[in-house]
Amino acid sequence: MKRRMWPLYAAGFTTAFGAHGIAANLGGFSHDAVTSLMVLGGLLALYDGAEVVLKPIFGTLSDRIGARPVMVGGLVAFAAASAVYVVADSPAWLWAARLGQGAAASAFSPAASALVARLNPAAKHGRAFGSYGFYKSIGYTLGPLLGGVLVWAGGLWLLFLVLAVLGAAVAVWAAFEVPAVAPLPKQRQTVLDLVRRLVDPVFLGPTAALAAAAAALSVGVGFLPVTGAAAGLGTVATGAAVSALAATAALVQPFAGRALDAGRLTTGAGIFTGLLVTAAGLGCAVLPGLAGLLTAAVLIGAGTGLITPLGFAALAASSPSERLGQTMGSAELGRELGDAGGPLLVATVATLATLAYGYAALAALLTLGSLLVLLLRRRTKVTG
Repeated sequence: MKRRMWPLYAAGFTTAFGAHGIAANLGGFSHDAVTSLMVLGGLLALYDGAEVVLKPIFGTLSDRIGARPVMVGGLVAFAAASAVYVVADSPAWLWAARLGQGAAASAFSPAASALVARLNPAAKHGRAFGSYGFYKSIGYTLGPLLGGVLVWAGGLWLLFLVLAVLGAAVAVWAAFEVPAVAPLPKQRQTVLDLVRRLVDPVFLGPTAALAAAAAALSVGVGFLPVTGAAAGLGTVATGAAVSALAATAALVQPFAGRALDAGRLTTGAGIFTGLLVTAAGLGCAVLPGLAGLLTAAVLIGAGTGLITPLGFAALAASSPSERLGQTMGSAELGRELGDAGGPLLVATVATLATLAYGYAALAALLTLGSLLVLLLRRRTKVTG
């Protein structure tokens, strides 16, 4: 069992490393391609935009033809898109390569999540998603650092070359190691049936929590360095805070998954706690000095690390097995919207007031979300 899971972990690492490795280094090391902030914003939006549009589509395709061919095909496409820039090495082709990478990640990311659920019994979903989240978080952590080293050593061309080789290697590994999982028979689903399932609290609750976690992570990575710089802290200190956030999120996820499988934690209680801890971390971001910055980073990392595997485990438990790909693709869409919406909310409030109010606005939303989770838990108990 463990052996066939490793290619899935590698796929999660690949999408995270590719997303953050390039995004973090476009502005500083590609002046010939990124000629303005508008161009930089467009290149960053291409990847995420493709994921928002295509993830639900590829998730549904995984249910129809099987998750393994979609995952392997997506990894091959990711390698090919990366190779486009390697071969062309032209600023104009950077747009095509980035769009192709985003489209390819839209295929293999939800397919890998669906396979994590299909290849593990329900009693081990917590551990499986915790481990998957751990290696994905490692990709997010190493992407900016290792990507920066590669770009410094050989330019953006070398980073794309490494991503092309990585995508191809993981595709071959998955093709040989991951077993074929046949699509399950399913009843015909109308558009109305799909809408009803997507607005059902058993789907909407965990997906909203995952979106909130993605929003908080994105805000932490993007705005904590701004807070640190305003307090007179150097780049080493602010970089340490972001690293502490990512490392904490990575380390907490496997522990949360094991606690769920062992019965020491429920998805409702864990998500409720995770939202509160994350909100507390955003509140600590306004405290002065390095201590406040590090406390905020650790709490945001711990809270989001608690939410992520429990949210996916809850979705896997409540979704019909024959529609797992569609469920994971739709949930990933929610995370992408949170990833974009969190920074946008904080930036808007900060523009009207101060950054402290921006943190407070997102913390208030997360606190409200935790109260809704608590209300739903009590309602479910009363109904039961």
